Amino acid sequence: MLGKKNISILPDEELLLQYKNSGGSLYFGELYNRYIPMIYGVCLKYFRDEDKARDTVMQVFENLLPKISQYNIAVFRTWIYSVVKNQCLQVLRKENREISVDFSENYMEFDEILHLLEEEADEERMDALKDCLEKLPEQQRMSIKCFFMEEMSYAEITDTTNYSLNQVKSYIQNGKRNLKICIEKNSQ
Repeated sequence: MLGKKNISILPDEELLLQYKNSGGSLYFGELYNRYIPMIYGVCLKYFRDEDKARDTVMQVFENLLPKISQYNIAVFRTWIYSVVKNQCLQVLRKENREISVDFSENYMEFDEILHLLEEEADEERMDALKDCLEKLPEQQRMSIKCFFMEEMSYAEITDTTNYSLNQVKSYIQNGKRNLKICIEKNSQ
């Protein structure tokens, strides 16, 4: 078994494989912790209630832990997003509530980029994304590519680039905003 410090450097796929092989919840816990901000953001988008969002984050973890090894997961990030979205919709259906979703980018860290990178993205959108990506300042471009395309964690990006954690977060946030503005200009 790897030490806790060594676990944090493993890629998502390796953590998932280690959990499936050993059953050690430490592996799945590490993987899940990487995506808590995204999971919480999805829950907050659907519930608009911080307590309910936090409860659902924990409920998803508790539900997945015993049965995660039954799933064939190619990319954990997109898989967990779908699971959380479905969980939120299920809760709302049980409450017989109208489902209104706030799609404000403030709730989702990478919803815009994830949407642009979907496999079904048309060629024109992908060309606009590539063109706009090249126009970003180097630090933003590097951080965006590492986070969204290479699916690196903040910690991995700081190790690779020698940027501080706050710089990485800032470069990603500003890069997303600049990409969105550029893409909107190109599509007009």
